[in-house]
Amino acid sequence: MIVITAPTGNIGRRLLPLLVEAAPAHGEEVRVIVRDPARLPGTVRGRVEVVTGSHGDAATVERAFAGADAVFWLVPPDASAAPDEGWSGFTRPAARAFAAHGVGHVVGVSALGRGTPQAGRAGLVTASLAMDDLIAGSGVAYRALTCPSFYENLLEEADSIRTDGVFTDTVAADRPAPLVAVADIAAAAAGLLLDRSWSGVGEVPVLGPQDLSPHDLARVMTEVLGRPVRYRRQPLDELRSALLGYGLDEAFVEGVVDMKRAKDRGLDEGVDRARQAGPAPATGFAEWCEQTLKPAVLAAAEAVDAR
Repeated sequence: MIVITAPTGNIGRRLLPLLVEAAPAHGEEVRVIVRDPARLPGTVRGRVEVVTGSHGDAATVERAFAGADAVFWLVPPDASAAPDEGWSGFTRPAARAFAAHGVGHVVGVSALGRGTPQAGRAGLVTASLAMDDLIAGSGVAYRALTCPSFYENLLEEADSIRTDGVFTDTVAADRPAPLVAVADIAAAAAGLLLDRSWSGVGEVPVLGPQDLSPHDLARVMTEVLGRPVRYRRQPLDELRSALLGYGLDEAFVEGVVDMKRAKDRGLDEGVDRARQAGPAPATGFAEWCEQTLKPAVLAAAEAVDAR
């Protein structure tokens, strides 16, 4: 039995169909933990066992992990909580349940940066690495999928790209770093969950095909979208003020700012791509822009035109 947490999130909704299709050939069944079962795709809803609730709740994970052989673990960011509580606090009931029910293998979504000078002051990333340690201490075989920033973060900028030809981040414009598509994270997770010949505790980087700077991203977006796109570097103080203005928890906001500062100082750099799970992810940035960003930008334009 494989249990999937967050099955309707960005990664989970791509992982779920992969496992549902492949599980029978591996003699596996699939169980999901979900707050609202109605959000599950109709194509898989009748093919999985459903446990309704939050996977941060002790009673829910006690039910869900009974008889489980493997778990996909993902903590949804909680902007109303401090990072330590949001990651380790959320995970603590699950770590106890892993041990209580003898769960053998866990695959979690985490972040790059362990062992770097920036790791101890990287905000949300530091909290994610502490969560990995908590899970590893439960006695399971654990693989942390350590990820850089996602291509999909740019979807939040679709309106700005359409109206002003601008996207924003806080890193230096010429600093290259890895990025990854969430579909590639899902594929890496599926491979580890279905072939559990691994043991012990370790990290598996999941990286896109190449490191790209914001200037590189702007160039590719300009080519794919057929319109000029440029990068604007946002000062960290401006980011902090904007996030606080949305009413987010102050400690969470500082966690975001610390993470952004650490990434600008090289948190995600220098990872050996040979350590990736299975074959290297195939989704290049130009391909992702064509398949995902371009339709989102066009949809934003159509929505405005329809008003």
